[in-house]
Amino acid sequence: MTTTHDTPATDAATPPDRSDGLPLFRAAVSGLVSYRPQKPALSPAGRSYALAANETPFGTLPKVAEAIAEAAADINRYPDNAGQALVAEIAERFGQNPEGIMLGCGSVGVAQQLITAVAGPGDEVLYAWPSFEAYPILTRLAGATAVQVGLRDDVHDLAAMADRVTDRTRLIFVCNPNNPTGTVVGRAELEEFLDRVPAGCLVVLDEAYHEYVRDPGTPDGLSLLSGRPGLVVLRTFSKAYGLAGLRIGYAVGDPRVIGTLRKAYLPYSAGSVAQAAAVAALRSGEEVRRRTDIVTAERTRVTDALRKLGWRVPGSQANFLWLPLGERAAAFGAHCASAGISVRAVPGAGVRVTLGLHADNDAFLAAAEGFPPS
Repeated sequence: MTTTHDTPATDAATPPDRSDGLPLFRAAVSGLVSYRPQKPALSPAGRSYALAANETPFGTLPKVAEAIAEAAADINRYPDNAGQALVAEIAERFGQNPEGIMLGCGSVGVAQQLITAVAGPGDEVLYAWPSFEAYPILTRLAGATAVQVGLRDDVHDLAAMADRVTDRTRLIFVCNPNNPTGTVVGRAELEEFLDRVPAGCLVVLDEAYHEYVRDPGTPDGLSLLSGRPGLVVLRTFSKAYGLAGLRIGYAVGDPRVIGTLRKAYLPYSAGSVAQAAAVAALRSGEEVRRRTDIVTAERTRVTDALRKLGWRVPGSQANFLWLPLGERAAAFGAHCASAGISVRAVPGAGVRVTLGLHADNDAFLAAAEGFPPS
């Protein structure tokens, strides 16, 4: 386990050179590396397998397609800024108070709202690493200091994270299942951690992959909210519901907390088409479950096949697998790309492979068979 600090995101610096005529940017922004989606890979035969972005391999849900077509007729109008229909649907579906639900532009947009509302210069945002790569970007944009606590055996080391909390800690992300490892923490461990976090610190349980969890020991974050005003659960429609291109997500928490967090909401950022599509997606629960069952069955099949080939594969509860290859990650990513397979290589750490359809996964397994696992 290791703990690291990003360089504090301060804007104080030596007077900048203005000779090039360009506008002056904050130092925190100039020091960032832009998010870079994986480029599509093509095999010599022109085949391409998109296994890098954690998207669902299935097309648009039928009810969603109908809702999008209907909502498209009114895109000359601004969306409902409060998202009343979608909030009501979420509340009814999951038994929550609508006053405790906040929408945003994907879970990333909601995460940015949360950080903006609670953290600034001099404050710390704590999270495991490796984890969702947007956390350090959003933290530095807010001018706060990112504190990273290394995983233990590819899983959140919640005890070490609790030890690292200081009076400057304003927000803690716990990604469960974790991206990119797919690993989870159980209820007892999570509850013990939450009990150790001091009052006044916001804990964000990021459940972007909740619909793929089949481990009965992994808690539904919504069941942990009662009596914990410092906990917010984050979810998205981009993964299992197949709305990645529409960008909509939401947070659930104590109504008093959510009411304050809404002040950081960028007006109209949850579009009308996205809201209508999300309502239809929630009403397609049976089909969503059928599709996620297919993905989780493939998860088991591909994991077993890789392990038989000698690969070390942590148990995943998400729609992707993690191969902890360390310094060999980039080489394996390039090897897959030569076969037309796009995967997400994290240099120096490992490779994340999204689970696709049966044929996509077979293509990946064939590539893996041609690369030494160690």
